[in-house]
Amino acid sequence: MVNYQGKKFTVVENSGNGEVSEKTVFHYFQDGDVISGTYEGGEIERGTLIGVVHKDGSIDFRYNHVSVHKKIRSGTCHSTPEFLPDGKLRMHEKWQWNGLERDSGTSIVEEI
Repeated sequence: MVNYQGKKFTVVENSGNGEVSEKTVFHYFQDGDVISGTYEGGEIERGTLIGVVHKDGSIDFRYNHVSVHKKIRSGTCHSTPEFLPDGKLRMHEKWQWNGLERDSGTSIVEEI
């Protein structure tokens, strides 16, 4: 299992319908197979996530945030790890917004 405790990530790629950017920083915390986190920066004023880390290191989580425009958004995400040559993690994410639009997209975040 991958240990995400204390790791920080930033966005390197995102679908056009996403709200996070290279200015958004994610900070992960892990207790056993439960993961939580906070994120902020760019268009995101404050966000949280909570989910489960699977034995293969992939994560399923729900996210919620308030944008700098005071919009409240939420969704679900499946994130799959890739180890880079320098030992840091790159996460390949497939996400979907909750709510009426139910748009989906992909993101890549890398450990900083």
